[in-house]
Amino acid sequence: MKKIKTKKIAKIVWKHRDYYLMLLPAVIYVIIFCYVPMYGLQIAFKNYRISLGFSGSKWVGLKHFRDFFNGYSFVPLLKNTLFLSLYQLVVSFPFPIIVALIINELKGKYKKIVQTVLYAPHFISTVVLVGMIAIMFSVSSGVVNTVLSELGFEKIYFMGSPKYFRHLYVWSGIWQQMGWNAVIYISALSGVDPGLHEAASIDGASRMQRIIHINIPSIIPTIMITLILAIGSLLSVGYEKAYLLQTELNVSASEIISTYVYKRGIVNSNFSFSTAVGLFNNVINVTLLILANKISNKFAKTSLF
Repeated sequence: MKKIKTKKIAKIVWKHRDYYLMLLPAVIYVIIFCYVPMYGLQIAFKNYRISLGFSGSKWVGLKHFRDFFNGYSFVPLLKNTLFLSLYQLVVSFPFPIIVALIINELKGKYKKIVQTVLYAPHFISTVVLVGMIAIMFSVSSGVVNTVLSELGFEKIYFMGSPKYFRHLYVWSGIWQQMGWNAVIYISALSGVDPGLHEAASIDGASRMQRIIHINIPSIIPTIMITLILAIGSLLSVGYEKAYLLQTELNVSASEIISTYVYKRGIVNSNFSFSTAVGLFNNVINVTLLILANKISNKFAKTSLF
């Protein structure tokens, strides 16, 4: 029975060998850069020393996990990461959908111009983006504080205030990524049957009614998939922008799990501890991904697996 199944699978693979050959580089890439490095996860349970290597380092079990959970920074780190992630998810998630619906309604050269303008910020590096934020919100010469001063308000030190850090982080991310993230929704909208719009127009439906009753329902499966993926990476806030925006004055709000791991693991060379924290982070993300997938499958009949 197994031989029959093996021959059947081999026959199918050979029949579609051109497609599998095209897929092979991507598979090799994932194996080398995603699966092979997982061998290093064992150092989360060891007192890793570079001189001793993976096999020579002493096993310490769950020591690093206990140190992290019992540490004074655990609760603030988790709180800051969750707050920033939820804020980013709730505020930024609808924007690409709205942008895609607007671009889909544009025609001719204006559509290409708008797309180019909205896509361009995506290609700005994080370092340059943070530099732009620092210049624009500078107390001495920033355009924002200059306008506030001209209007009679006091100047604000945005970069050094914990309450403004999350707003700067999230809204700058929306400006940078909403056009690029809208691409997947624009692709989904391109597959909507034009006949539906023609029929709706004949029946007297307005443009807004066609958007609400035709376009949005057509991209609901895509929306749910992207939402599941976003929830699955809820705690994976990138450290680059948070670290670059971080100052001694706003560290109470800007210190998140990823910046903490970077400081403890790379700067202080505590590789075992930072790996343990990163593993904890990934386990939570996988759990959230599975829960979100089950909920979506139950209520929206759309899921990843």
